[in-house]
Amino acid sequence: MTTFLETSNRSLMAAIVFLLGFLMANLATTGAQSVGVCYGMLGNNLPSVQDVIALYKSNNIKRMRIYDPNQAVLQALRGSNIEVMLGVPNSDLQSLANPSNAQAWVQKNVLNFWPSVRFRYIAVGNEVSPVNGGTAGLAQFVLPALTNVFNAIRSAGLKDQIQVSIAIDMTLIGNSYPPSQGAFRGDVRSYLDPIIGHLVYAKAPLLANVYTYFSYAGNPRDISLPYALFTSPSVVAWDGPNGYQNLFDAMMDALYSALERSWGGSLEVVVSESGWPSAGGFATSFDNARTYYSNLIRHVKGGTPKRPGRAIETYLFAMFNENQKQPELEKNFGLFFPNKQSKYNLNFGGERIWDVTAEYNATVSLSSDM
Repeated sequence: MTTFLETSNRSLMAAIVFLLGFLMANLATTGAQSVGVCYGMLGNNLPSVQDVIALYKSNNIKRMRIYDPNQAVLQALRGSNIEVMLGVPNSDLQSLANPSNAQAWVQKNVLNFWPSVRFRYIAVGNEVSPVNGGTAGLAQFVLPALTNVFNAIRSAGLKDQIQVSIAIDMTLIGNSYPPSQGAFRGDVRSYLDPIIGHLVYAKAPLLANVYTYFSYAGNPRDISLPYALFTSPSVVAWDGPNGYQNLFDAMMDALYSALERSWGGSLEVVVSESGWPSAGGFATSFDNARTYYSNLIRHVKGGTPKRPGRAIETYLFAMFNENQKQPELEKNFGLFFPNKQSKYNLNFGGERIWDVTAEYNATVSLSSDM
């Protein structure tokens, strides 16, 4: 009888270990699917679009953000199975505030390629702000362009396949600390609140460009480099029951809190850009950039203290160093050199099962410490 029980126990433990392994493998797959890469083209030495698509596929990068409907890129994406976030350039916003122009834009740049190109999102404008001198004049066109593109997608019967949103930056947040008190600036609420209302109605996520680099570089006295790079060994800041070990989580939770205060608490947030430059400015180095990107890829599988256990769809910025951008800092966000060599040897396909399990166990330990 003892031998039978011991055998049964061993069988039960083996089944449990197998089940946990299966669950962790699925978690790893989910994490891998949540990371995409932004494909900027402001360089005169970049590979051909066909070579770029091949580079995405050979590195298991399954999602791409592009910033305008470049026809050569869209043609090269046909049949690739890469999911695409397609940008409406800010320069097109005023035109698309006209419904017929939006319908024509969607026909030319989306419907003419669907379904051989797998559009996932349309980002109507990038980092437009009513209080940013460079884009303030365009703010009045964002909501009508957003609704017109949405209506064109809906009339084509694709509203459940392609979501239409906008991409904001974090300068629209007026209060970010503590994260539970996150709130948008008072002088952007009249611009942003109706957009949030539309996204809630459309059940589309908000797209946000989230850079711990710029927050750290702007305030190194109060923000430590390990906090910005995901390398702090313990909780740095407490906000009620939530402990924050990295700045990315704090920024995301401040944004979630701001959305709640603008009746957008039901919205998901897709991180439409995040990165760290390897040269050209304060705290830029190859090692810092590699540390940030590799830790970000692992971290976004697990959510934040405010929304735990929910992978955050994230797009790394950017595929290449782009030598035609200014200032110098902006030329050095690439994950690959223009010759297609990897800068950091990142694992876009997720971690091995035992790595995921180790991170899971560390998370459980941290939670118990709270």
